[in-house]
Amino acid sequence: MRGLTRFADNRMKNITIRIATDIDLPKVLELYSHPEIDGDKVLKLTEAQTIFDKMKLYPDYNIYVAECADEIVGTFSLTILDNICHSGAKSGLIEAVVVSEDCQGQGIGKQMMDFAIEACRAKSCYKVELSSNIKRDMAHKFYEKIGFKFHGYSFLTEIKE
Repeated sequence: MRGLTRFADNRMKNITIRIATDIDLPKVLELYSHPEIDGDKVLKLTEAQTIFDKMKLYPDYNIYVAECADEIVGTFSLTILDNICHSGAKSGLIEAVVVSEDCQGQGIGKQMMDFAIEACRAKSCYKVELSSNIKRDMAHKFYEKIGFKFHGYSFLTEIKE
């Protein structure tokens, strides 16, 4: 799914979803500065560029952007994971989903998730998981509305220096 994909929606036309490039990184960081994503803890461009360059070395790990009229209006990351369990079936992991506030409610998030699910289907994934911060109530309602189901629990332990 390295090429451009166009979606048409009766609310928002000519949405293009594609893999992010170096030129897109400032806008991606701007989207991540949303209070429910990274807020004021968003990386500086030089730090993000170093990580972005490293990400390019990983197979099937990409940041995608959604564009409308040559403006980036949304982003998400998608990782396709190889598995030894589940008979070797791959799985997909969607993270860092955000649509610019002035473009929410226009079908962009749904189109991004449809794109991610189709990318996972094309890679023969047996499931797609979506990771979202517990405080993102509106996002959770959106995910449920488009067919994602609450499944299991997620645990973490913060590693402090």
